[in-house]
Amino acid sequence: MRANFRMQRLFIDTPLSAGRALEATSDHFNYLVNVLRMTEGDEVLVFNGHDGEWRARLLLPTRKKLLLQPIEQTRPQSPLPDLHYLFAPLKVGRLDYLVQKAVEMGAGLLQPVMTQHVQGKITSLERLQANVVEAAEQCGVLAVPQVTAPVKLKDLLDTWPADRRIIFCDEGEESQNPLPILNEIKERKLALLIGPEGGFSEEERTLLRSLAFVTAIPLGPRILRADTAAVAALALVQATIGDWR
Repeated sequence: MRANFRMQRLFIDTPLSAGRALEATSDHFNYLVNVLRMTEGDEVLVFNGHDGEWRARLLLPTRKKLLLQPIEQTRPQSPLPDLHYLFAPLKVGRLDYLVQKAVEMGAGLLQPVMTQHVQGKITSLERLQANVVEAAEQCGVLAVPQVTAPVKLKDLLDTWPADRRIIFCDEGEESQNPLPILNEIKERKLALLIGPEGGFSEEERTLLRSLAFVTAIPLGPRILRADTAAVAALALVQATIGDWR
């Protein structure tokens, strides 16, 4: 069932069921009542990542209290996509963009990875999760991915499950065409690894290429910024061996 983009969508971190009125947070109150100028009886769409999407009516029992009353489920809950997105942190503005686009492109889990040439850092997982929620609200996503704590690349690889293939974008790959390589991948459990703005070190490239569960792909003849490479690689994976098929 297609998402309804004509109605305002809100992520609500509480169970949803028909008729059970929920008290809105102060942020939601301010946004709906003060910013959007919504009034008693207006309707929004709410979701929590577990109970599907619901049409909810606004109730204003007092001037400073807002209730959201779910009326009917408009879409059933969908499962999280099974694509893991592994990324070296970028500088703050571009990192926010990267996280939002990963959600839009169907990542089911976001894992920051600390590499030797990484230039950014994770100062707040809450900020990144807020970007995930915002992207989900805007793009009709029901299953909300989680952002996990940063981990060093070697530690990640040392404990990686052999049944999930990692695809990593290697600027040193001799070929310029990733399609033949991707079309040879048979596994359905996948992860995509995007390096930092400075690229992977030679030591990291050697390590990655030595592992049986890792596949290197190029991203064409042009040099791409890390955030651009992330979107390009996600599109390639989804179109060839992901959920666009």
